[in-house]
Amino acid sequence: MLNITFGIAVLLSTGLFFAKSVQLFRLPSVTGYILAGLVLGPSGLGILTPESVGHQLDHFTQIALMMLAFGIGEHIELRRLQKIAKDVVYISFVQAFATCLFVLVATWVVAQQVSPATSPRDNFILAMLLGTIAVATAPAALLLVVRELKARGPFTSTLMAVIAIDDGICIMFFGITVSIGHQLIGNSAVTPVVGIMGAVSEIFFSLIIGVATGFLLDLVMDKLQRKGEMLTAGLGLLLLCGEITRELHLSPLLAGMMAGFVIINRAKRDVRLFRVMNNFEPPVYVLFFTLAGVHLNLEALWLAGWVGLAYFLARIAGKYCGSFLGGTLSGASGAVRNYMGLALLPQAGAAIGLVFIVTSDPQLSGWGEIITPVVFAGVMVSELIGPSLVRFSLEQAGETGFTQTHHQSHGKSLLKNFFIRSQDCCIPAPWKGAPLHPVETPQGVILFGAANFTAVRGLARVSTLFADHYQAVPKSVRVLAPKLKNRLSEKEIAELFSPEQGEIENLGYPLQKELIFSRPEQGLLEAVNKNQTRLLVLGYHDSSKPLAMKKVFTTITDKVSCPVVAIRFAGTLSFDRILVPFLDLDDLDEMLPVLQTMATTDKSNFTFMHLMYADSTRQELLDAEKKLQQWRQKILFDLTGEQIVIAADSRLEKILKKSTHYDLIIIKAARKTGVRRFFSGSLANSVIQNCRCSVFSVYIPSPEKREEGREKSVGFFNN
Repeated sequence: MLNITFGIAVLLSTGLFFAKSVQLFRLPSVTGYILAGLVLGPSGLGILTPESVGHQLDHFTQIALMMLAFGIGEHIELRRLQKIAKDVVYISFVQAFATCLFVLVATWVVAQQVSPATSPRDNFILAMLLGTIAVATAPAALLLVVRELKARGPFTSTLMAVIAIDDGICIMFFGITVSIGHQLIGNSAVTPVVGIMGAVSEIFFSLIIGVATGFLLDLVMDKLQRKGEMLTAGLGLLLLCGEITRELHLSPLLAGMMAGFVIINRAKRDVRLFRVMNNFEPPVYVLFFTLAGVHLNLEALWLAGWVGLAYFLARIAGKYCGSFLGGTLSGASGAVRNYMGLALLPQAGAAIGLVFIVTSDPQLSGWGEIITPVVFAGVMVSELIGPSLVRFSLEQAGETGFTQTHHQSHGKSLLKNFFIRSQDCCIPAPWKGAPLHPVETPQGVILFGAANFTAVRGLARVSTLFADHYQAVPKSVRVLAPKLKNRLSEKEIAELFSPEQGEIENLGYPLQKELIFSRPEQGLLEAVNKNQTRLLVLGYHDSSKPLAMKKVFTTITDKVSCPVVAIRFAGTLSFDRILVPFLDLDDLDEMLPVLQTMATTDKSNFTFMHLMYADSTRQELLDAEKKLQQWRQKILFDLTGEQIVIAADSRLEKILKKSTHYDLIIIKAARKTGVRRFFSGSLANSVIQNCRCSVFSVYIPSPEKREEGREKSVGFFNN
């Protein structure tokens, strides 16, 4: 224990000292950490060696790798990457192919010259293995530099996405190369197809474990509020994920990245776990990188010889030329084309892991004696100069020096009770607006269907308001079980529609009625298709079964071509104070007809709440506030209310804290289907499940669906 404690103390203090020293020369801290380890290790003073202390601290390496991988996932947010997705794909694959090809050719030619006695086949196998190993990068060093410089922007986002994909490509290439190597050696039962399938399965199952970990983290974080509890639970689940993948011979890095990717792409976008871990990471990272320096051996430079030099130079050329070509093909910016290759130079953990696989393979172990010093020499040099090139690239791209503002949520948790169970009916507040006057020639219908009687009066009120706004007529659809057909009397049928009929007639409108005997989903779809439906309004009370309602709404919104407003009623229906949370102004444009309807009723007081990214700068917040003000003055100039622009660590938590002061929330529902819906979830659904007030979820059909139902819904969108 004394040696371990002494080792930790020396690593931390020396690492910090060297980091501060290199910062005087504008070098990144990670370079100082590695230099400190090099000085402390066998190549320097010999105070620490892998045999004495290094291997006893390997658990810090595992912790750091999982935290780094998870942190990289935070930078792969699909919403932000949409504009650069093409750049990421082209650069990732082109630079991987170019690096592999450049290193393969260069090392094969050099090996043929320096060891002519070796057969061309053996040199080719050596070159293939070195080419695939060269593809790997060092996510840890890159991420640390990005965080230290507080870098943000298109170049940074592209860089983080590329390095996340890079190791996956490397694993696939390596599996194929090992299979080909076995075939060239002969007497191998492993065919190239089996090798490819093995690489694909390793990537696939690593990602599956990462996805499962991400969903589990998302579930657990909703139940915790204290930072210490979040850190403990998050770190425990991430380390468990890492150990499971290691036991199954999968990739902990890919699994960790995927867990972070899942969290950041959920509709709630809860980044509190990332922020809590940021405060825990510094000493772990100092130990990780300083310990990496201890493992470096200067003798590897001499052992590598000419092959090592060819490997290092060809890898630089491959990364740079491949990134430049990929960026050119995708139409990327000049900064991405010119500097991405330099930022991809660092190489460490994944490459060393692949070397160990080669040396442990009975058929390839002979090549391991040459590959080990070559790769280790390349790793040592790239880790020493690579972080400086990353810093240079980020500075040239003009994306350093941003200040992050972290907003922590305080107070009692509002994430309680998925649904407030109440048996009271939804009774609308007394109508305080002016009398409504239906038009002589209605243009279509506002179709509405209630899941049960508890919500029908509130649903009738809302549907009539929409009908008045769209110059349509409200139409109630009752869907009953087929077994009830021919069993109801005319009096019983009239009683079915009596609640909504009384409400609508009090507002001055006539009510159209339709009775359908079918399953709820089929019946409503049938009604939508045979009527000139401009808007479908669905509703249920908070005492209903949420899962059953969600299934019905999902089926309907996926298939109809008209907009849908799904209402969860809670308590007395009132429009006095309305909260409108949104992610960008496009959401407001799509919800505009609903907002206009509510704006003309009861003199409602609106609050528009723009949820920005947690790391948004003050200038970005001010710009967003200005744009929102301009939008309001142009579109809803006579609307009473206020606006809030906020950088949100947790979108859901911010909405729930604000919702306690409001009667109604209007929010756009995610337009996602299939796997995308399952993967990212829905912010609107999360709000419904956790808030205490009524909620309008607005579903806007896709452009394809709009085209299908253009004749029926064109009025809605033109309004």
